[in-house]
Amino acid sequence: MARQPIIVCGLLESTKQSIQDYAEALHDAAPSIGDHGLTEQEFWDSGLFRSAIEKLRGSQAASMEQKKQFVGDVLDYLQTSGAIRAWSFSGSGERHDYEVRMADGRLCVIETKGCLDGNNTNIFERPHNAEEFVVWSLCQNPGSDPAYNAWSGIHTRLSAEIIHRQQKVDALIIWDMLCGTRGRPCPKLEAAPARGTLVNERLVPPPCIYLFPKTIPDARNNPAPSCHTLAELGFAQALHTAFCGDVNDIVEVGIQVRMSGPEIERRTEYQRAGHVIAQSNWTKVRRAR
Repeated sequence: MARQPIIVCGLLESTKQSIQDYAEALHDAAPSIGDHGLTEQEFWDSGLFRSAIEKLRGSQAASMEQKKQFVGDVLDYLQTSGAIRAWSFSGSGERHDYEVRMADGRLCVIETKGCLDGNNTNIFERPHNAEEFVVWSLCQNPGSDPAYNAWSGIHTRLSAEIIHRQQKVDALIIWDMLCGTRGRPCPKLEAAPARGTLVNERLVPPPCIYLFPKTIPDARNNPAPSCHTLAELGFAQALHTAFCGDVNDIVEVGIQVRMSGPEIERRTEYQRAGHVIAQSNWTKVRRAR
């Protein structure tokens, strides 16, 4: 089956063109910016431009304030509405970022990630006390392609880690502070504006939720485990209900595994509303680096 988008939003051609145009204009103007006192040739020979770009990239990647603010606003909204009992940030001292106590007392542990196409997606550890473990993708880059990130994060990275390290992930949330903005318009809100929810003066669309297998795939003993249902995962259900989700916002991620000679292979199948929307090829389990 041909690979198809597994997320409803995408990178607009107009956005890509604007980024390209601005990058070219910035490059052309670079020698005349600032008071470095270098000739144009000296400027390019010095490496100053490349160093400045790398510094800006590092500062952007290291910034967590926008992400923390968005997650905090969402969790506060859930707590105020009674969907969760309490939450806490634990990222500074733990391998995960948030702990959420559900209304029924269950503990959901959340690991936040960026755009999913980088090596950081591979780094997670499910705590022993987690009754639910959720990965939450928050992408700060308006020029990043959501469809590519979702596929790369789920099939290339998370599925390989789940199988290789026996680390069970219950659900993935792809939802951030750019969703529904001018830089990343959301088709859900364009089709039905009433589905937006006002959170701290920000109108946010329903989250995209991906349900993973209930158990860890194993080529010999558990080659095609069934996926969680939304009702089985309290945190995902709370998000879905509180933020006007519908059946099309949920994707079941089936992970199948098999032996191919000495190699383990996996195939990822995506279903929305009972229909297969995409399926990967059989791929050797080689952890993404």
